[in-house]
Amino acid sequence: MGTEATGKFVEINGLRLHYLDYRGTGPVILCIHGLTRCAHDFDSLATHLTGRYRVLSLDVRGRGDSEWGPPDRYNIHSYVSDLGAFLDRLEIARANLIGTSMGGRISIVYAGANPARIDRIVLNDIGPALDPAALANLNRWVRGAPSEFDTLDDVIAFYRSIGFGPRNEGDFRNIVKWLVKPIANGRLGWKMDPAISQPPPGIAPARSDGYWDEFARMDSPVLIVRGGLSEILTPEIAARMLAARPDAKMVTVPGVGHAPSLNEPESLAAISDFFGLQS
Repeated sequence: MGTEATGKFVEINGLRLHYLDYRGTGPVILCIHGLTRCAHDFDSLATHLTGRYRVLSLDVRGRGDSEWGPPDRYNIHSYVSDLGAFLDRLEIARANLIGTSMGGRISIVYAGANPARIDRIVLNDIGPALDPAALANLNRWVRGAPSEFDTLDDVIAFYRSIGFGPRNEGDFRNIVKWLVKPIANGRLGWKMDPAISQPPPGIAPARSDGYWDEFARMDSPVLIVRGGLSEILTPEIAARMLAARPDAKMVTVPGVGHAPSLNEPESLAAISDFFGLQS
């Protein structure tokens, strides 16, 4: 399902990072996944973009097929540094960004510091700040997630139990299968570095007061995609984003928690319009 991608590796900040190149020609769209996910989250979406864009998707350090890094470097500052180095290494002067959850926060911080290098940004179910209760729930489920599963269905059931994932079961299965790998006892384990779910004491994965200043400094058109059932991007935070950026566009995907797959009809229509694919 989706456009066939070529997996490639690049040395970034001392780590061997993996990314997917969906080919295509034209301006670059770089996709960045969420906290516990991977580059394959965007396989289906890429199908709709490669006619006019070169689409890339990065496995953030410690996830997917990227190398694991020092536990104290799993933070926004390191991820933003990796993003900038990645664009430099591939000699990409300007890019569009599509960021899901954590990937959206990486996009906000990078674009706020480097507005001249970013053309357009899609923020998928994330804002500059998180509701404290939602943040606490997020940390609780990440740290309490089972380390092993019997089957892929069990992995999917775990995500469903915490209200995460797209509404389409086929989309979800195609996403989740890339997050796990066979382990010695015949079960499935996460590809993600365990240190991400159990950070060293005192290491904060994100700034508690959010990234509103960086959001304000972004100088790119913004599309906000919100899952209608999401507790991560609350209606209050979404409203504050629109107040801060009256030129921003927003679409709500009904019946979806955190986060939309971006393959839903509502998401695709908004993204197609945003990137000029309708004409």
